[in-house]
Amino acid sequence: MISVILVIIGILALIGIDQAIKLWAIANLQGQPARPFLQLGSFDWMHLRYMENSGAAFSMLSGNRGFLIIFTVIMIAVCFYALNRLGRTRRWVWIALPLIAAGGIGNLIDRVIRGGKVVDYLDFQLCNFAVFNFADICVTLGVIVLIFSMLFLEKEEKPAKKAKLAKRIPFTHTAAALPEAETLPDAEPLAEAGTLETLPVLTEDSDHAGA
Repeated sequence: MISVILVIIGILALIGIDQAIKLWAIANLQGQPARPFLQLGSFDWMHLRYMENSGAAFSMLSGNRGFLIIFTVIMIAVCFYALNRLGRTRRWVWIALPLIAAGGIGNLIDRVIRGGKVVDYLDFQLCNFAVFNFADICVTLGVIVLIFSMLFLEKEEKPAKKAKLAKRIPFTHTAAALPEAETLPDAEPLAEAGTLETLPVLTEDSDHAGA
């Protein structure tokens, strides 16, 4: 129960951060030229550039508002369902799925209240890349954790589960009788070993006589 409460608080916190940054971007970046952000010396790693995206993350499927809303709702529902089913056996889902759900909800709010458009503001400068936002980062990180965990952590968990299962097998003190034992003939009883005759006790006189 405590884990569920913490997950809900974490998701709400991420959604709050996403919406707060978008409100700031609307107030300070809309209608303004791009400004440098994360500058290292004379090289700009990223710019702040206001854009409104009618598609999914990184401008994919632009203009499909209805489909994106339905798809996002289904994705969020699947995340919570998987979290409920897998949360007890796979701890990594408590990180991956809340990130994906929070990012999906953050962009879903934009599509519902802003006419199907999502506010983007992060413009990566190292390559020609789409403008994105904090919610997109959450979804991307969640997917990365999900894929990494399925490829590597799952292999480590399976041997551990086998070891735990082996410890749970009850130990029996009596071996089960084999069905073949009933068909074997009875063994002949062993003859009792004869008793050894008592040997004569050697005395000093008998030693001299022998000599």
